[in-house]
Amino acid sequence: MPIRAILWDNDGVLVDTEGLYFQATREVLGSIGVELTEAMYLQLFLVEARGAWHLAEEKGFPPAKVAALRERRGRRYLELVEQESRPLPGVDEALRALRPHFRMAVVTSSHADHFAAAHRSTGLLPLFEFVLTRECYGNCKPDPEPYLRAVERLALPREECLVIEDSERGLRAAKAAGLACWVIPHGLSRHGSFAAADRVLGSISDVARELVPAP
Repeated sequence: MPIRAILWDNDGVLVDTEGLYFQATREVLGSIGVELTEAMYLQLFLVEARGAWHLAEEKGFPPAKVAALRERRGRRYLELVEQESRPLPGVDEALRALRPHFRMAVVTSSHADHFAAAHRSTGLLPLFEFVLTRECYGNCKPDPEPYLRAVERLALPREECLVIEDSERGLRAAKAAGLACWVIPHGLSRHGSFAAADRVLGSISDVARELVPAP
């Protein structure tokens, strides 16, 4: 079946925010003497989707303190996004080339306030039919639920939907949902394992070149 819809991950695919999330988490954990390296972040967040708050628990911090640290990280991340978030190179051009040919939506693990801050000045949101943020589903990637919800909303066969991701966690979610998935490794996710991907591309511009008919 031909592809009729594209489901986009957000962080690390459309906007350059993954490094900001790492920075905010590293700063907060560092304030209690826990070092979070890039390799640890990749494994705990982008592969296992486990997070790193167990590292605080292992140092003896009670649940209330850990919850406070999570809230502090959320505030710091929002500050960084408002200051530094920007679309990745080629995103605007690629999305505008694809929009006349495909239905498009965003499926993100970001909370609604963080997503809104990241896109406050991108001008990209009118290009999407809908956005599913963390509040829109119960189980986060790598669980397939986010993508299953999106396919249900599109009311299309799974064979007609394509996912664009940048992380192992997102790839696992897409494949568990029975969807084709192209991966664009970026930044912190570049050392991931993407053997299960249908395609591994160098940039979002490659997606448009592959899918948009030549004039």
